[in-house]
Amino acid sequence: MADPDAPEWTRHAIYWRPDPGPLADFGAAWLGWEPRTATAPPPPADAPAAREGWTSTPRKYGLHGTLKAPFRLAAGTSGAALGAAAAAVAADAAPVVLHDGLRLARLGSFLALVPAGPAPALAALAARIVAELDPSRAPLTGAERARRHPERLSAAERANLDRWGYPHVMAEFRFHITLTGALEPAEAARAEAELGPRVAPFVGRPFAIGAIWHCAEGPGGRFCDIARHALAGGAA
Repeated sequence: MADPDAPEWTRHAIYWRPDPGPLADFGAAWLGWEPRTATAPPPPADAPAAREGWTSTPRKYGLHGTLKAPFRLAAGTSGAALGAAAAAVAADAAPVVLHDGLRLARLGSFLALVPAGPAPALAALAARIVAELDPSRAPLTGAERARRHPERLSAAERANLDRWGYPHVMAEFRFHITLTGALEPAEAARAEAELGPRVAPFVGRPFAIGAIWHCAEGPGGRFCDIARHALAGGAA
């Protein structure tokens, strides 16, 4: 477990991460970042040269699904206090199983793994994390708000941005595991064809979420894992 109050951390986040195993190995190699060890593993031996560009944006986060987007800590709080709050939520929250599993999808201009069917329990978990951990979040600065391009958001997304610091929460939440950055249509088609066989072992089967991760942004903008908190509140 890393020190949650180490001086190098600039922002904190709550993510889903894969537990050690084939999906974690795939994600680290495909994106080029292993957040548990803060290392950059080599790409798959058969990866196309374009993979480097396709993954440059999501690389700094590592393979993840956002539950509470990155934020600066509020004055008077600490990384340790945030971690304790996250642990308390996890201890009271049940694991989630997506019985329809995941599927590879284009979300606008990027590719991600998304739930293949309805996921109300996951949405409820994310909403609880957003709300109950919000006291640890510093308010957005004007520059931070502007970077979200509020003029491009829906009314509901703008309201979320102003209330929760991120537009895609509550009713606007859509769980996704990002695999590429924004791509032009032709490149997205190439990436989708390349990723299809690689993610085939991870789609179309029940997908369990048994823990949440407290993560933090360190030097170079790379996110590292601080602590894993098992969802222990009851049977899924």
